[in-house]
Amino acid sequence: MNSRRLTKTEISWILYDVGNSAFVMLVATIIPIYFNYLASSAGISEVDYLAYWGYAVSISTVIVALSGPVLGTVADTGNCKKRLFLISMLTGVIGCAALSLPTSWLAFLGVFIIAKAGYNASLIFYDSMLVDITTAERMDRISSNGYAWGYIGSCIPFAASIVLVLMYEKIGITIHTAMYAAFLLNAVWWFAMSVPIIRVYRQKTLSAASKKPISDSFRRLGSTFGEIKSQKHIFMFLLAFFFFIDGVYTIIEMATAYGSALGLDSRGLLLALLVTQLVAFPCALIFSALSAKHDTAFLLKICIAAYLFIALYAIQLDRQSEFWFLAVAVGMFQGAIQALSRSYFAKIIPPDRAGEYFGIYDICGKGASFMGTTLVGIAAQITGTLVGGVGVISVLFIIGFILFNKAAALNKNVN
Repeated sequence: MNSRRLTKTEISWILYDVGNSAFVMLVATIIPIYFNYLASSAGISEVDYLAYWGYAVSISTVIVALSGPVLGTVADTGNCKKRLFLISMLTGVIGCAALSLPTSWLAFLGVFIIAKAGYNASLIFYDSMLVDITTAERMDRISSNGYAWGYIGSCIPFAASIVLVLMYEKIGITIHTAMYAAFLLNAVWWFAMSVPIIRVYRQKTLSAASKKPISDSFRRLGSTFGEIKSQKHIFMFLLAFFFFIDGVYTIIEMATAYGSALGLDSRGLLLALLVTQLVAFPCALIFSALSAKHDTAFLLKICIAAYLFIALYAIQLDRQSEFWFLAVAVGMFQGAIQALSRSYFAKIIPPDRAGEYFGIYDICGKGASFMGTTLVGIAAQITGTLVGGVGVISVLFIIGFILFNKAAALNKNVN
């Protein structure tokens, strides 16, 4: 395989990152701001708004965390990875388009939970496709390209959405119409970017077929958990990943809600997070290039340490300019820590059981953000301050860094 040119299948796989990243941008920017509008109209306090948003994100991740490993195992044995991917992707896309329909804050959160669960579920199958669409030597590069092009590609529908949301009065439409158009636009973008991988993907790595895929999946899953405990390098990585990626996802999902609750200008928040995407694009590609010369574990340690300082900086944040600085800092390391974690894991697991293992990976990843967002909500309500909620995030990175050091050492001994 040519070491420079991407294959048609690799490009198709990368395009799904371009598509679903549009929804990620909505979750990080416009959706929490619109929810704040609905909640404040109903008399919900800023502290409760932040807490309810955190709980909604947590519920959506728990749904997939509980079902993900079983679905991943079924995908490995039933040659139905593409079918399950399609179902979960469509759930997310339709949910995204339907976000404009509710007029009450509670109904809005209900639709959001469905859309977010569909998005999270699609990533289980999408991430596990990595072992089918490229080689182990190219995984760091392909994974990083996925996030990099996802960041820059998502700016296209996001920029159009910003125009609608920030200039709806000048355009002569209502805020509800502007939101409807923005949600529909991003849903169409997400679906369109999903078509290539659906057309070209072929599942190459399969486990032995089963006559009772569901019940056998539970048995295999129990066996796999037992295996992971004995494979200490995998177990310790998942434990470390649980903590540090929890902090990353919590920052991604709560940043705009936090800034909005602090009373920062909504327009400034949206533009700052657009800058995050623009910065993330070249930085993800830089880390991709660095991965060819430096150990992936070393680069991950740099990213985790950087996020610890970002979390500590966020504690004292109270000005718009500081939020802009935070947005740039997050953009520098956001794509790298996600891409390198995904490819690092893909290289240490059995390829014929990728769906099963990535289902467990999802528990420690997307499922882990249940803990972070819930802790932020609880801490904010207990302390009665927003700073109290944000302060707990830094602890997650400290624990994650210590555990990953141990995981990297164990992996060296295995190899």
